[in-house]
Amino acid sequence: MTRTQALTEAREAAAKAKTLAAEAERAVHSLDRHHKTERYAAAGQAWADVSRTYTALAAELED
Repeated sequence: MTRTQALTEAREAAAKAKTLAAEAERAVHSLDRHHKTERYAAAGQAWADVSRTYTALAAELED
């Protein structure tokens, strides 16, 4: 894996985290979806962790 590949993975994971955070925010304000808030937030946190891991990996790799 190259630095560029790791950064691409980091960006994609960050985008998923952002999407899930938005879903969690919508769910918290919706009576029909309120019960899904924790799941969206947990999934978003996991993807944010993946993004941070790829970012750290990219810092160690060469292009």
